[in-house]
Amino acid sequence: MMVIGGLTFAAPWALALLAGLPLLWRLLRVTPPRPRKVSFPALSLLLGLDTARRQAEATPFWLLALRLALAAALILAAAGPSLAPHSPIRGDGPLLLLVDDGWAAARDWDRRREHLDQVLAAAERSGRPVVTLATAPPADGGPVALGRLMPAADSRALAAGLEPRPWPTDRAGALKALDSLPFDRAGQVVWLNDGLADPADGALSRRLQGLGGGLEIVTGRSGRLLLPGTQAERLAPVIRRLPSDEAEPVDILALDAKGTVLARGEGRFEAGRATTDIPLDLPTQLRNRLTRLEIEGERSAGATLLLDEGSRRRSAGLAGGDPASAPLLDRLYYVERALAPHAELKRGEVAELAADPALDVIVLADVPLPPGPNAARLAARVEQGAVLLRFAGPLLVQSATDDPLLPVRLLSGGRTLGGVLSWTTPMRLAPFPEASPFHGLVIPDDVEIRSQVLAEPGLELSSRTWASLADGTPLVTAHRRGKGLVVLIHTSANAEWGNLALSGLFVDMLRRMTALSQRGSGATVQAGKLAPAEVLDGLGRAHPAAGINQPLDQGALAATLPQPRHPPGLYGPAEGRVAFNLGPALAPPERFVPPPGATGTRLGESRPGLDFRPPLALAALLLALIDMAATFTLRGLLWRAALVAVALGGPSETRAASFALEAGLATRLACIATKDSALDRLCLAGLRGLSARLAERSTAEMAEPMLVDPDRDPVVFFPLLYWRITPGQQPPSEQAAEKLNAYMAKGGVILFDTGDEGNAGAGPDAAELERLRRLVAGLALPPLVPMGPDHVLTRSFYLLKGVPGRWDGATLWVSQGAEAGNDGVSPVVLGGNDWMAAWAVDERGRPTHAVVPGGERQREYAYRFGINLVMYALTGNYKADQVHLPAIMDRLKR
Repeated sequence: MMVIGGLTFAAPWALALLAGLPLLWRLLRVTPPRPRKVSFPALSLLLGLDTARRQAEATPFWLLALRLALAAALILAAAGPSLAPHSPIRGDGPLLLLVDDGWAAARDWDRRREHLDQVLAAAERSGRPVVTLATAPPADGGPVALGRLMPAADSRALAAGLEPRPWPTDRAGALKALDSLPFDRAGQVVWLNDGLADPADGALSRRLQGLGGGLEIVTGRSGRLLLPGTQAERLAPVIRRLPSDEAEPVDILALDAKGTVLARGEGRFEAGRATTDIPLDLPTQLRNRLTRLEIEGERSAGATLLLDEGSRRRSAGLAGGDPASAPLLDRLYYVERALAPHAELKRGEVAELAADPALDVIVLADVPLPPGPNAARLAARVEQGAVLLRFAGPLLVQSATDDPLLPVRLLSGGRTLGGVLSWTTPMRLAPFPEASPFHGLVIPDDVEIRSQVLAEPGLELSSRTWASLADGTPLVTAHRRGKGLVVLIHTSANAEWGNLALSGLFVDMLRRMTALSQRGSGATVQAGKLAPAEVLDGLGRAHPAAGINQPLDQGALAATLPQPRHPPGLYGPAEGRVAFNLGPALAPPERFVPPPGATGTRLGESRPGLDFRPPLALAALLLALIDMAATFTLRGLLWRAALVAVALGGPSETRAASFALEAGLATRLACIATKDSALDRLCLAGLRGLSARLAERSTAEMAEPMLVDPDRDPVVFFPLLYWRITPGQQPPSEQAAEKLNAYMAKGGVILFDTGDEGNAGAGPDAAELERLRRLVAGLALPPLVPMGPDHVLTRSFYLLKGVPGRWDGATLWVSQGAEAGNDGVSPVVLGGNDWMAAWAVDERGRPTHAVVPGGERQREYAYRFGINLVMYALTGNYKADQVHLPAIMDRLKR
């Protein structure tokens, strides 16, 4: 590599060939003209003989100059000249490069890495050694450490693998790491800043400026934080950014465990505002499938919000209240208001609630257990995963000895202020034990209990106690039964026996208890230490937890800052994960202010790099064409060259040959172009998803699907063509119709999809089929009949009873009778279930469209139909004999 000013040559040795241009000039100049054929003149040679000396004919000067320019262009292109995108490194000392690689840098990470490579390339051109300092703690949990002094080429290789971390930077640690610098003066200091302020910024900036050489601070767009919403009654996540005077649109995506986008919310930052909330109004069933929220277009741990069982909206049944009484005296008044923002509530009798399988939580406020089958049904609901939450009261005290649905045995009578088992003063709560789901909740000083029911002492009492009073007597006990829980709060649900129901602690306790329901979710009692299960990297991607990751204390979850030992992610056992997110743990970000004297640069403001090789190669090609045309002209052969060009064909033939070469090298599926770009992209995405499932489940490996236009492209290379019918679509031309007819006659299959769910089910004379016939009037379509239950398509790979797509309900039509010349395969398959939308996946392999009414199970059957259809197109009707399998087996028995 050689640098001349800002111009860099990748292969400077090639420039030595320029010295040979004078010799080339000499050789071209002495080249004699082309000989001409003449008849031997005999004596005529002697007539008019001229003895004067003549100058030999030479190559024209303009042609010489043209050829020398051609040679020079080729030599310069081989030398690889380029204009460096980054200014040369100042000074004559080493380069110190600081990189903020915390969560906030992830938003612009590709551009940051590109700029980093440009800076290191400039250092390499200048021959400067480099020291790199990443300011975020490393993944191994060690302190921020200074890199070694090394050549810029080695630093470029290391920087290419640098990734953002899912935790904040540690600039105080970076300042301390600078104490081990191997030099006192730097040629230049470059700081790729993430745009966020830090208390150590002032000291770090002064230290960097003290190294000399000038401090250049490069900033870009800072990451945004996705936070849980403050609206308890609905899902409304909050997005936080740095304070800005500019308005900015922002959208979020709601995804399930498979990465399917279930909802998309649109929002906007108003000028001067740092936060905005985006409500997501989803049905409870759909909301409870959510596992992840993302800021659209931003890959980072800060822009990702993981959801756990606590975010599910439960269904709770309440019994024991009296709505007709005064509100404050109703036993369920405070319970109802505490649960309303987080659960769907239903009031009823115990028998009604026990018979409702949709309830996650059943609350009984001082309600004795009903006799007979209702008690058995209630116990069965608990065994299946429901939480039975019971409150004490006078009625429960009277029937406690005969109640099997209590977590502990109770002493007869109760304990009241001034009673037989009296207190002299109301009792306060003791701190929650580590094994309790309430661990970590703050207990207000003014919460006092005046009455309680007492548990009978026993060996299991301690392990079943979640909360106690200051004297050690249980306030909340629980016991697991099957998949569910029976929980007893040993005081009243209202303010009759104490003021717990009047406090915010009461709301937090009820919310945690409702989250323990296992009905259809798998949650379990979470207490104490939560082992890491799945963690996020800096770009928001999920990975299995590594050995360095340590368990989290559930009680200290809200006060824990993400770090290498505790990265954002999901913690706890498989049956009940707890989400630990980055956003809620961080303080509102503030904008970084560059110090006086530093040079500020925005990402993308540096001059763009310019590679001169492509234009030089193009110039050489143009000069060669001009030279060829000039040579043909001088020799009188230009007309012959024109005839050769016509014989070789124009651009259309070239495109057809190129298309045929690409399509014929591998087996692939294809979409008929519809002139609707969005629909064509969806069709390709659908066939891409289907091809992936084929590769996973069979030996049929399909290459990338292609878009085919029958008017100009050959169609014979594809076993299956997907034709999405749209209103207003124009019929194919006569040439295209001939191609498609030949395609079907030689064994090809066309899937016509009207995408309208059921209009094609009215029969061959239906309006939709008539519109289809007008569209393909030039095609030789066979008579169509509804596909029977024993058709080969229902058994070519999977055994199917239906053919759903995005919709389910349209009739599938196939040709009537076997096609003798086509192995009994129907060349036409017609339906309206919009299969391509059900198959479609994005670049991450996630489905792009919801499937109704059957959800993901219906999508699975849609894939199975697609696999059957491809196998049918590839292998024909070889499984048709299975239709006669019962008769064959009957013959074998005789």
